[in-house]
Amino acid sequence: MASYRKLKTGWKATVSKRVNGKLKQISKNGFATKNEARLWAVTVEAEDSLTTIKAGKDISFKDYFESWYQTYKAPKLALITIDRYRNITKLIGREFTDMTLSDITRKDYQRFINRYGASHAKDTVYKVNSILRACVKSALLDELLTKDFTEGIELVYNVDNNVSVEYLEADELKALTKATVDKLDPRYTSYYMILTAIYTGMRIGEVMALTWKDIDFKNHTISINKSWDYVHRTGFKPTKTDSSNRTIGVSENLLDHLKELKVNESDMIFRNESGTIPSSSGVNKSLRKLLDECGLVKQNFHFHSLRHTHVAYLLANNIDLYVISKRLGHADMTITARKYAYLLDSHSKSVEEQINKAVSLLS
Repeated sequence: MASYRKLKTGWKATVSKRVNGKLKQISKNGFATKNEARLWAVTVEAEDSLTTIKAGKDISFKDYFESWYQTYKAPKLALITIDRYRNITKLIGREFTDMTLSDITRKDYQRFINRYGASHAKDTVYKVNSILRACVKSALLDELLTKDFTEGIELVYNVDNNVSVEYLEADELKALTKATVDKLDPRYTSYYMILTAIYTGMRIGEVMALTWKDIDFKNHTISINKSWDYVHRTGFKPTKTDSSNRTIGVSENLLDHLKELKVNESDMIFRNESGTIPSSSGVNKSLRKLLDECGLVKQNFHFHSLRHTHVAYLLANNIDLYVISKRLGHADMTITARKYAYLLDSHSKSVEEQINKAVSLLS
């Protein structure tokens, strides 16, 4: 595991690497940011792992997976996503112990999915399986496998663990918006963040990262080109995906309210009078207060639910799915359709009623 220190000359990274068969510590300093130091360490660890792989095909599933994600995934992943890959590495270690890739059969993998799915929700099982399938396909390309043991697997999941995403209907959203506006005070920027999400459907990290340079008051647009690492608190980071970089149109009402925050004299729009950006838990606490004041009982409603609510509101107003997909920063409409399928089902019923009404006028 690599370690990092901040020196006067910049960030220093220390990592273990095999030299002539022996494990040694090597270091490098002078990196401008911790992220640059991390990328160097990841590259060194990946090269070391690949050397081990090339030595023979008797590599465990766990070791290959760790080498694979460090080589092909880690350099372009956010820290929070890397944590997910690390957790999957531990999961493989527990479930497959020291089984080599060549030892694992489709039956072994299906039994793993059965066990894992028994206590996990559908979305979680889907994500883990997708990542493991990508890893196995890489092993095929590396000629460490002759067959894909993840092919034709039936996904199993615990329906009781599926958390239904709650969103607000139009009248509920209007009530929340009014309550939020009534609470606006430049000293407490969390309410402005909530209002921004209501009007834009932006992710919380995207909202946190906004600077005044990102807003075009003349053309009423917001440029989303970075995110804020609120988990590891390391500052700016790239957006979730390349397609997340986008420019969206926004209401003049929102922009007028955001102008009120100029009194805080900060480049960061949502930095409050204390010089900090409200945390995720802090913003969600403010959101729950607003819901209570509006008499809205939503057990699983949190900041990200505002993104789902934004989509529901746009669909209710007959905004095209392609336009919604671009506004959300999705690579294509299939992602939007899969993510918000439950909203599309509800919307389609309304559309069917409109179609039937229109067709009935023909006779």
